[in-house]
Amino acid sequence: MSTTPRRALIVIDVQNEYITGNLRIEYPPIDISLSNIGHAMDVAHAAGVPVIVVQNRTAPTAPLFAHGSDGWALHDVVASRPRDHYVEKTLPSAFTETNLEAWLKSKNIDTLTVAGYMTHNCDASTVFDAVHRGLTVEFLADATGAVPYRNEAGYASAMDIHRVFSVVMHSRFAAVVTTQTWAEAVRAGTVLARSNIHASNQQALQW
Repeated sequence: MSTTPRRALIVIDVQNEYITGNLRIEYPPIDISLSNIGHAMDVAHAAGVPVIVVQNRTAPTAPLFAHGSDGWALHDVVASRPRDHYVEKTLPSAFTETNLEAWLKSKNIDTLTVAGYMTHNCDASTVFDAVHRGLTVEFLADATGAVPYRNEAGYASAMDIHRVFSVVMHSRFAAVVTTQTWAEAVRAGTVLARSNIHASNQQALQW
């Protein structure tokens, strides 16, 4: 039996709101993540890996992602490239109240590669849901991104949020890699490994 991953690339919410709108990605820098998102889509298309594009929608009067607004529109990096499936969502996970799971099953996909925004919201929700549905997950750390938060619980920079979520995801939920490392694995048809909770904890204790 072949162990070659049956991958699909899911590109989550690469919409103008995150680039020129009211919720601008800070880390990794937007020019880096956008370039890598485009590169990942090109690699997937060349290798016959299906590409899923996800678009978040809110009410026309909402302050973010208002349906029909420029902020809601897909950025040209994604809109100008071919895709195999489109998902519109209203909640963080791309699986919730969509046909994503059924579509993946129809294509016999066993490995979902996540790119897009935001690391700590829609990306993380989709990663966790994918794992709970029995999928292997990969997370492209330089083709994703975060914004800073401050609220009653405290403050976290975009860099800290992205770093911590990446470390946590790699400890159990997803193989966290660069786009280039992923591209090489796609071309070779090889599996990308994640760590585990025990090993991640032991490495921290010994650091």
